Amino acid sequence: MRALHVPLAVTALVAALALTACDSGSGSGSGSGSGSGGDGKKAVGCPVTVEVGPGNAATTAGDTGNVPVTLTHHSSGTCTLEGFPEIRLQGGSAGWKVPEEKGAKPVKVTLGKDETATFTITYVRGRSGGRLSAAVKTLKIAVPGADGAGSYPWSYGEVSLKGPDTPDASVSPIQVAGD
Repeated sequence: MRALHVPLAVTALVAALALTACDSGSGSGSGSGSGSGGDGKKAVGCPVTVEVGPGNAATTAGDTGNVPVTLTHHSSGTCTLEGFPEIRLQGGSAGWKVPEEKGAKPVKVTLGKDETATFTITYVRGRSGGRLSAAVKTLKIAVPGADGAGSYPWSYGEVSLKGPDTPDASVSPIQVAGD
């Protein structure tokens, strides 16, 4: 077996986590994993790395937990994001789309090199093996304006369901980190 040098492993990890959107237009992103939002606009040159957690995990069924997600723009120039990320929870062959936070209003977030934005996934912990619980294993994130989604392990336990297709969860809009 060959040893992998740490700098090479870190570079490979960063490359694997980078979600990139390349567009020379002047629109802004707003909401889907395909790179264009409901208004047909795209984010401009938005390569970002995605960091999930650490979260404020819900430890008991019925408790509410929060999982912060940080987006960091590493390229020169600016990156404009706007809207809600598309979040899917996956458990085996089952999947659940996380709804947008009710009443939340997205704003345009413009990031310079090495600046960050954030959003939060809020969820209610489900009862282990319960009929209205989702045994989530993977979190899929599509950042507005990025092509494709990234997959991340879900380590926050089962998620309560409001119905067979609706998790008791929500996602906030993208905002400047620290706001």
